[in-house]
Parts: sequence; C-alpha cells; structure tokens
Amino acid sequence: MLMEIIFVGLTGLGLFLLFNWLMGYKQGYIQIDFDERYYKEKEYIDAIQNELESQGKEVNYQGDHKFLIDGKPFLFIERNVSMGGVPLQRTILKPVKK
Repeated sequence: MLMEIIFVGLTGLGLFLLFNWLMGYKQGYIQIDFDERYYKEKEYIDAIQNELESQGKEVNYQGDHKFLIDGKPFLFIERNVSMGGVPLQRTILKPVKK
C-alpha cells in the first residue's frame, strides 16, 4: 500500500515536471500565447517580433528559427497543446548558450 502511494506520487511529480519542461517554464525562457492562431511561418515570425518589440525588447530574426533578443540568442519552438479541448499554440523562445 505504501509503495503504491509513493509510486503514484512520484509518477504525478514526474508528469508535472515533464509538462512544465514541454511548456517552456524554465528560467530565462520566454513564453508567448497569442489570441490568434498562425499557420504561415512568416506571419508567425512577424507576430513574435511585434509582441516582443511591444514589450520594449530589441528583436532581430536570424532565420532558421533563431532570434537575437536584446543581444542574446534564442531558439524559437512551437508547441500545440490541447487545453480543455481547445488547441493552444504556445511560442517558446529558448535561450541558446554560446
């Protein structure tokens, strides 16, 4: 009985940590959720640039899903997740170590 409780607890913790990792909840990462869904890459990149610039950041798209944000390199990752039956398009900008 005790082993089952421990197993369920560790499994729950593991799933929670996996979800947080997949959704980009890490220090230094930037997450953006748009009200609109983007299907064309050019429009999506432009929306990311506009959103970050509206936050006062200096943004330059380098191509191949790479951004330079305030002088620091970031990799653009798109995640599509079902949240309550509604698909969510999450934009994650992961810092790249030089």
